[in-house]
Amino acid sequence: MLKRLIILWMLAVLSGCGYNTLQTTDEDIKATWAEVLNQYQRRADLVPNLVGVVKGYAAHEKEVLTEVTEARAKVGALQATPELVNDEQAFQKFIAAQGQMTSAISRLLAVAESYPQLKADGLFRDLQAQLEGTENRITVARNRYIAAVKEYNITVRSFPSNLTAMMFGFKTKPSFTVENEQAIALPPKVDFSAPAPANGR
Repeated sequence: MLKRLIILWMLAVLSGCGYNTLQTTDEDIKATWAEVLNQYQRRADLVPNLVGVVKGYAAHEKEVLTEVTEARAKVGALQATPELVNDEQAFQKFIAAQGQMTSAISRLLAVAESYPQLKADGLFRDLQAQLEGTENRITVARNRYIAAVKEYNITVRSFPSNLTAMMFGFKTKPSFTVENEQAIALPPKVDFSAPAPANGR
């Protein structure tokens, strides 16, 4: 009986000191980060098809095609696991690689502007729609992650829950900084709605 009362008392104390909040917000971070990774992977999966279609019309644009392929390879080489949010350095490397991917895709789509027949290609238009949708999903997922990290970090740093955090090893999680947020905040322009000239290129 005494043992049960002690356990109940400890649970009450831990709950009052933010232990449950730390657990809940930590799980929220895992869930929201998993969705960020999912959407980034969805984008990476679109890249080979996108490169293949562009290459069919603009094979001599080797520099841009190579840049996109290399950016995708760099992203794929990183270990994109849920534990990434516990390693500030690995997290920043991952975000930097995603920023390079965004930049490379933007350049590829800019090149496509010079090829009316490519812009009119049905597969290309389907890929551009998928890419646009994915970029929007990335933005939403990233914003949810930022909100989850903010709530968790406030709990970790606030008294008295900071004492509980120290006791159980809860540490602040990295988020998107202003610098890397600006680098990847704007999705690539994928609107090729202007009618293609009849003569093509």
